[in-house]
Amino acid sequence: MKLSHSLAALVLAACAAAPAFALEFRSVKETGVSLYDAPALNAKKLFVVSRYYPVEVLATQKEWARVRDASGGIAWIPAAALSVQRMLIVTAAQAEVRTAASDSAPLAYRLDKDAVVELLEPAQAGWVRVKHRDGAAGFVRINTLWGV
Repeated sequence: MKLSHSLAALVLAACAAAPAFALEFRSVKETGVSLYDAPALNAKKLFVVSRYYPVEVLATQKEWARVRDASGGIAWIPAAALSVQRMLIVTAAQAEVRTAASDSAPLAYRLDKDAVVELLEPAQAGWVRVKHRDGAAGFVRINTLWGV
């Protein structure tokens, strides 16, 4: 009985000491980057993405990154094609951008599904501050975006 308690305590201590892994989101640096089904240029091309397309990095292997997109698709991309710039994509039919982080704040503009915006500040209380490519900034509910 003592052995099982000691083993359980050891497992709990190891879990507590293990690092917490944060999601790593990146965006594509340039237009026309291919995503592949394996980490090699001669692998099958799955699709081509545009500049600022957000992805979640799942793993890296030499010069390649295994990524997931907003639809859940998994592919490989040359790591050099990724930027640390944080971009988000609208997953709702439409997202409202407000002048402040409140549903009662004035509406600044709306974003259609698949619009891409830059993340300016980390999420707080269900909202993120974003900037559209035309320079207009505001606050959007995080449940309408992917990449947060």
